[in-house]
Amino acid sequence: MTIENEIEIIAKNAREAALHTASLSASKKNDALMAMAYALETEKEKIFSANSIDLENGKKNSLSKAMLDRLRLDENRLSGMASGLRDVAAMPDNVGEVINMKRRPNGMMVGKMRMPLGVIGVIYESRPNVTADTAGLCLKSGNAILLRGGSEAIHSNRAIASVLSAAASAAGTPEHTIQLIPMTDRKAVTALLKMDKYIDIIIPRGGYELIRFVTENSVIPVIKHDKGVCHVYIDRQADLDMAWEIAFNSKVQRPGVCNAMETLLVHKDIAARFLPTMIRRFGEAGVEIRGCEQTREIAREVSLATNKDWDEEYLDLIVAIKVVDSVEGAMDHIANYGSGHTESIVTNNYKTAQEFLAKVDSSAVMVNASTRFNDGGQFGLGAEIGISTQKLHARGPMGLDELTSLKFIVYGDGHIRK
Repeated sequence: MTIENEIEIIAKNAREAALHTASLSASKKNDALMAMAYALETEKEKIFSANSIDLENGKKNSLSKAMLDRLRLDENRLSGMASGLRDVAAMPDNVGEVINMKRRPNGMMVGKMRMPLGVIGVIYESRPNVTADTAGLCLKSGNAILLRGGSEAIHSNRAIASVLSAAASAAGTPEHTIQLIPMTDRKAVTALLKMDKYIDIIIPRGGYELIRFVTENSVIPVIKHDKGVCHVYIDRQADLDMAWEIAFNSKVQRPGVCNAMETLLVHKDIAARFLPTMIRRFGEAGVEIRGCEQTREIAREVSLATNKDWDEEYLDLIVAIKVVDSVEGAMDHIANYGSGHTESIVTNNYKTAQEFLAKVDSSAVMVNASTRFNDGGQFGLGAEIGISTQKLHARGPMGLDELTSLKFIVYGDGHIRK
């Protein structure tokens, strides 16, 4: 049997499962989610053993520190995966929700009902926790899910998916609601992207090459989780103590994720006061610094940044620093080099903050807060399937509402059109 045939069987099974998953009761879905969370905890040794194989292979294949960090599972991360499933279970069930019901002049009632998307294919790299987060959100929103993780995490993903699928099935969900594509051959991805007869949406999460490959080869609608070239702008009227903490947290707290700051923008009027302390703190944390000429006039030990640095997603302890003349200069830089993911301004000037919020075009724009907060859990979504950097049909962290669509519903009383 060819890979294409195998993928078609998997996709067809998902389509059949989706027809039944869409009508599961809230209690049935919540029971399954709780069982999935419990299974992760009781079978953690199986998962850790599989993860250790992936980590060892990753070291042999010279994966970067950032990639290894994203790949690694430990007690805290597994506990977080289980907690995420329980959080999703505790959230209100949005499937079947009716909104905007209005009576037309002819007496007919017209509104919208929230429905599952159907079958969702998620193609992702490195982070095995995505397997659990995605499965939980898709189940709660009444969808069937096809998971295709990267080869670097294949053992971890297989272990997690098998644990989750078995627990969900035992709790009464359709057998093929949660499926992992078991092949690492890239032909499997190509085949998956052609299954528009069975799959309703594709969500890629990963690096530039993955996103580009998926968008260029898919005949299925794609929601991109693109790279995170995130910025923090320190305004001339910023509280410097606050600014030091926000910039440090945005870069250092977890540098290998998409909502970590990659470029720090600093107003010229406060650069001489702000940068020496900031650069010292970054240096103590092991951050490599690449700065513009004005930054280097303040700190000669900083390496000179090139144009390539401004649109680089490092996913590592590296930061680019640029001194700008104004908030307009900061916004222009973000417009030219940003990826539409997350931007933050640190300022005590309300008018400047509102201008930044209104004019910066990203999935999340923040005032006096770390970029690390652009996250489904932090935004109250329970978990997320990804952070969409495009504008249709979802943008920002994708939770339960973003995994559904709306259909019009009509109540008549013998109405006919004249």
